[in-house]
Amino acid sequence: MIGWLQGRLSETWQQGGRCGLLLICQGVGYELQLSLRHWQRLPAPGAELSLHVHHSIRDDGWTLFGFADRIERDLFRELLAVSGVGPQAALGLLATLEPRELVSAVVRSDLRRLCQAPGVGKRTAERLAVELRQRFRERFVALVDGADISSDGDELPGEALPDAVGADEVGITLAALGYEALEIHRALRAVAATGLASDAPVDTWIRECLRWLSRAAA
Repeated sequence: MIGWLQGRLSETWQQGGRCGLLLICQGVGYELQLSLRHWQRLPAPGAELSLHVHHSIRDDGWTLFGFADRIERDLFRELLAVSGVGPQAALGLLATLEPRELVSAVVRSDLRRLCQAPGVGKRTAERLAVELRQRFRERFVALVDGADISSDGDELPGEALPDAVGADEVGITLAALGYEALEIHRALRAVAATGLASDAPVDTWIRECLRWLSRAAA
């Protein structure tokens, strides 16, 4: 598995919405895809260059993705873990937003900002906010501490239930029944909006969430 490369920049290329370079490392040429923002900042051919690498292995071939630093590569890998986010959408997010801006947009659920990236619609932006918000807070502490996380734009409200009431238990139960994180989040918000008391029994919340999910699927 290739995780880092250092060599001489031989040439750059752009094909449609994809861009990258050829890096010569001890007589071997490695072709890597980059985000547009990174690609536009490359030095002239012939310069020495080092890149952190994500090595993607699929049945139809191997692909290398290059990043200026380890944080960008780690963000790329986190984005790929979200359903509906492929390599090009992940690169688009990194091209549109600097790492601190991306973490801020996810943590504060700024859907409008996330949707500025090519290939990212509102549903995908919602998935990013729901599935990565807490993980970004925990993993990218330095970026979160310096990020503007004030409320702005078209965003998701906070969790529908405080932890003390059993939101985690409701979520775990619904996930065990096969529902995705985004569906669970929407169900909790919808049931909370009906006026169900926050201190109602967990079984009641589960029942009402299932009722809402059944209607939404109809």
